[in-house]
Amino acid sequence: MPSEQTQHYLALYRKYRPLTFDDVCGRDAIVRTLKNQIISGRIGHSYLFCGTRGTGKTSIAKIFARAVNCEDLKDGNPCGKCSSCLAIMENANLNVVEMDAASNNGVDDIRSIIDQVSYSPTQGRYRVYIIDEVHMLSTAAFNALLKTLEEPPSYAIFILATTEPARLPLTILSRCQRYDFGRLPSPVIGKRLKDICEMEGIDAEEKALGYIASSADGSLRDGISLLDQCNAFNFGQGTLTYDKALEILGAVDTEVFCRLFTALHEARTADAVGILDEILSQGRELVQFVSDYTSFLRNILLLKASPATEKYLDAAADQLRAMKELAQRAELPEIMNEITVFSELAEQIRYAQSRRILVEIALIRLCRPSVDAQAPGYAPEAADGAYSVNTQERLRVLEEKLLSDEELFNSRMVSFQGVSEQPVSSAAPGQERAHPDNKRDETDSTAENRPAPVLAAAVPDDIRSLVAGWNKILAGMPAGYLKPLLRKAKLSLGDRQQLLIVFENAFYADSFNSNETIRREFENYLASATGRDIPVEYKCLDNGGKFRDNYVDLQDIVKMDIEVEDDD
Repeated sequence: MPSEQTQHYLALYRKYRPLTFDDVCGRDAIVRTLKNQIISGRIGHSYLFCGTRGTGKTSIAKIFARAVNCEDLKDGNPCGKCSSCLAIMENANLNVVEMDAASNNGVDDIRSIIDQVSYSPTQGRYRVYIIDEVHMLSTAAFNALLKTLEEPPSYAIFILATTEPARLPLTILSRCQRYDFGRLPSPVIGKRLKDICEMEGIDAEEKALGYIASSADGSLRDGISLLDQCNAFNFGQGTLTYDKALEILGAVDTEVFCRLFTALHEARTADAVGILDEILSQGRELVQFVSDYTSFLRNILLLKASPATEKYLDAAADQLRAMKELAQRAELPEIMNEITVFSELAEQIRYAQSRRILVEIALIRLCRPSVDAQAPGYAPEAADGAYSVNTQERLRVLEEKLLSDEELFNSRMVSFQGVSEQPVSSAAPGQERAHPDNKRDETDSTAENRPAPVLAAAVPDDIRSLVAGWNKILAGMPAGYLKPLLRKAKLSLGDRQQLLIVFENAFYADSFNSNETIRREFENYLASATGRDIPVEYKCLDNGGKFRDNYVDLQDIVKMDIEVEDDD
């Protein structure tokens, strides 16, 4: 039979809910403002508390409701001992009403509040109405509430709490004092967890508390609930260690993430799949693993972009050192490609029956980009089954293959002008180009006399052919980290008759302009695909600028040429 203590156990997040403003963690500015209003008597009639779950909205609303009715204020804090404070804490004070708009969102629910507002408080000075998840109210309910918010009685205070302020009508927003409850930093949550452990007599490693705090994602209530869960798992087994916290939360250690990132970077397929098997054998949850690894990649991305971003990362010193080393080895496009793959995987895996297969496919795609598009340019398969990722080696193999395989070389020198794919003739402009059957097509006789579009005449033939076959060039490109950067790029013509690739994102343009390896790899691929050396320049759009307002769209011009030929 369970003991009396077990029967009356109170969850830690309820047991340690703050009772005064001074007990609130990480909300100094909001607390100070509300306390000053109470002390000075300049209390507003409507407040809007916005923020994600577990960030203190309802707790501060209840403290505020007690403080404005407290008979013995102490520096703006409710005393917690007077009859008004005790009645409110026991939900026995009719002057403080809490309503959950998620389940009471109709106009009749609001009308019942409006009817109560017409009566002055029977105990204390103010009637306080706390409406949680207020964004769930219907349109009619908002309209009914609006008039009361606009002209409330002097003794009425409305506190509206929501996780989605954007869903509130502007007429409601404009009548409230708004306070934003952002996510709490992990150190603040960790300190609170440590205090609770001391009060509860829980022996926990600081590293374990730090991980629980980071897993809370800015929600103090979630952090305390996770601590409660880990303590229940570890009950009677001594110290709550970091490994035990990982085990109960189904998470993976950062050291495993470092090994996985290295395996993917070095294209060691067997090792990457082996690490996944190790994770699963330990009972880790795949959805949690994908989410955590994506966050890990985000940290590496920020460190690679700028070392100054270190201050924005919630990580221990040893973890930070390891991530810095990984960031130095990898290139930005490579990290971004991994984030893209795992972000897509996070959406697919939630509803999949074979989650392990999806994760393994993602790992193999990252280790062997050639599975997405079989194209020349990859080095021969290594002894361990991995492809070489050394750029110089790939280019050397590509050059040797092109020079030794005349048929492949000719197939790459294709004409992108129209329907058929043929080797590009070396005839000078204006000379007749022979067809494979040495016969002139009937359309050629009229094509010579057809006037070309004005803009098209200024475009060099090499660039015109490349633009016409741009989609084929991208399709034949190795599925590494360059392809995602080029998919949304626009093609134009520079002042010196060079190909102009315009990106919407300055970061993408900088990836080419500042990295000679990336630029040389792409331009060598263009040369191999077209049989010509084409000068390329990389630019980005100005903030708010439109491509067509600043550049000539070569793809539209070439498309127009092809349509004219088809019509004739």
